[in-house]
Amino acid sequence: QVQLVESGGGLVQPGGSLRLSCAASGLTFGSYVMGWYRQAPGKQRELVAVISSGGTPNYADSVKGRFTISRENAKNTMYLQMDSLKAEDTAVYYCAARRSGTARYEYWGQGTQVTVSS
Repeated sequence: QVQLVESGGGLVQPGGSLRLSCAASGLTFGSYVMGWYRQAPGKQRELVAVISSGGTPNYADSVKGRFTISRENAKNTMYLQMDSLKAEDTAVYYCAARRSGTARYEYWGQGTQVTVSS
């Protein structure tokens, strides 16, 4: 049974930092493309960052230069380092996994809340 478990969310002031983690189990982690999505109240879920099985990252324009996605295949874990946080980054953040070479994310975590507020 595949499980993706996010952690690290919380309340932070504007300009602050948080590091999210996504621990995966039940899959061959190194064969999967991993992504971070977020969904703010009243908005559609959006892709924040994605990292290939080989470690190549890509980012949404809204987070470029502020967020860093990474992965440790030996630990079956993905991370999202979020710096210079803004109020508009407030959302539930989800990690997701899809097999390399496919377009659809097969597995999703339960989400972790990130709130940026003074």
